[in-house]
Amino acid sequence: MCRIAGIYDPAQRDHLAPAVLRMRDAMRHGGPDDAGLYLDERYPLAFGFRRLSIIDLSAAGHQPMHDAEHGLWIVFNGEIYNFKALKQELQAAGHTFRSQSDTEVLLKAYAQWGTDSFQRLNGMFAFALLDQRKHELLLVRDHAGIKPLYYHQSREKFVFASEIRAFRVYDAHWPENPDWRSYFLSFGHLPEPVTTLKDVRALPAGHYYRYDLAGQTGQSHAYQTENYSSTIKDRATAVDALSRTLRESVERQLVSDVPIGLFLSGGLDSSVLTVAAKAVLHERLCTTSIAFEETVYSERPFQQLMIEATDARNESHTLTAPEFEADFDDALAAMDQPTNDGINTYFVCKYARRSGLTVALSGLGADELLGGYPSFSYARTLPSLRCIPRPVLRRMQHVDADRWRKIAFLSLPGPVGEYLFYRGLFLPAGTAEITGQSEQSVWQLLENFAESHLAPDLRGGNRVSWIEQSFYMRNQLLKDTDAMSMWHSLEVRVPYLDRDFMRCIRDIAPALKFSGPPAKGLLIDAFKEELPRAIWDRPKQGFTFPFAEWFRHSERLHSAGDVLGPWREQFLQGRLSWARLWVVYLAGEGRW
Repeated sequence: MCRIAGIYDPAQRDHLAPAVLRMRDAMRHGGPDDAGLYLDERYPLAFGFRRLSIIDLSAAGHQPMHDAEHGLWIVFNGEIYNFKALKQELQAAGHTFRSQSDTEVLLKAYAQWGTDSFQRLNGMFAFALLDQRKHELLLVRDHAGIKPLYYHQSREKFVFASEIRAFRVYDAHWPENPDWRSYFLSFGHLPEPVTTLKDVRALPAGHYYRYDLAGQTGQSHAYQTENYSSTIKDRATAVDALSRTLRESVERQLVSDVPIGLFLSGGLDSSVLTVAAKAVLHERLCTTSIAFEETVYSERPFQQLMIEATDARNESHTLTAPEFEADFDDALAAMDQPTNDGINTYFVCKYARRSGLTVALSGLGADELLGGYPSFSYARTLPSLRCIPRPVLRRMQHVDADRWRKIAFLSLPGPVGEYLFYRGLFLPAGTAEITGQSEQSVWQLLENFAESHLAPDLRGGNRVSWIEQSFYMRNQLLKDTDAMSMWHSLEVRVPYLDRDFMRCIRDIAPALKFSGPPAKGLLIDAFKEELPRAIWDRPKQGFTFPFAEWFRHSERLHSAGDVLGPWREQFLQGRLSWARLWVVYLAGEGRW
């Protein structure tokens, strides 16, 4: 796991090294073990790299890595879980290797198959590859968008990096995206490709960007498609396929040359990974848990059940209000981009690293794939609501009840309107009040965004699953997990988002996949014999912290009057949710 950066800029040919080094070292937290630099002899191009060593800890894994035979250079952030199988195939084709790293496999795979190699990769990755023979720079991002990659292209230059903070270091006067607060207050995160900086975009998941160094032009291309075949229609077959592919995923993702363990929340998803990992590992399983003095939020009894069931070596940490206060500023610094979530992930990553882990497995993704959210229950009513005339939908923003006001978001076309109906925070009237824009301009901004983000032709639960993956999971959960884990020099892997497991889930007929109650019934059936009954036979409890309660009594709330305005009093009176207060607070922060 690493951090990467790069610059193509003819105007800075003599200053590329210090510029890319500033970018690289602004992300040192994500790669404390090694650092590298590459300056191209022909083009005004520089790569910067920082390494968190996971596979092949030797100097042979150093980056930027060069394949002189094929004229290739690469900087790579992530893991390729099927690299050993690919390596065998490439060796059979005549390629030789000098390291045990998956980075070298990427180089040889591209030399053998070109851009067709990207769809062969099973992993989480974001990398930049220079093809000197074709005079091309390629940026590539994994199938699910697990690892981030941002870029800027103008007539004068091309810049890329793993984090937005690197662009701010590259140019301290980089202009702000004037619309980011409107997106953030609406979504609770910045929906890709939006960032806080003007003309800095996120590369879409499952895409590569080809930049022609000679012509200084570029274009994004999809290298994969998501097919929902629904070929598995029998429950027993579905349970068997899910069990087999998830266990294979966990086994692949437990490969590491450094200490590895799991986040154990006590919920179903992490508990399933725990029993699957126990069956693979020969040594005692290491897990990290977090608990609270406020018992209503704590899942310690369920964590203890899993520790006893698996004989895991667990490190449990109790997070308190004073520690939350002490680490508050550091957690904000870790964010990179504003997010309605993330602080919870900050603390669990902090504790995992403190426990001695360098790699941890997370249960992220199961809810989105298998119907674990309340949004899946709306799938039956959405078609009827969509039949309501658009002007009537838009007028719903003026009713008293919040749950009915959000129906107004359905006046927006496609999945954006549906997502905001599920999870949106401020309607345009509230966003306009906070930002000083007109309400109509906010509606127009969302309209334009919605028209450019259309969903595949999906219905029912598959449509909700696609929406939750494409917005909430990718833009909030994955982005938060990457930022917070790398801030603590920790790699987090997500077995539910394994390429083969996701394909398996898309092959299961939605009538089986979303047939509950209970939610995620197929997952329960696949592992219920190995899990304590109390783990799967209870209501879902989200990964929530008592932040609202702590913030209510924090001096920060009372000293933020200029930022929060009337929203602070509404929160104190119980008329404004913590989520809405938090996005107002972050939107007023000057750090972005």
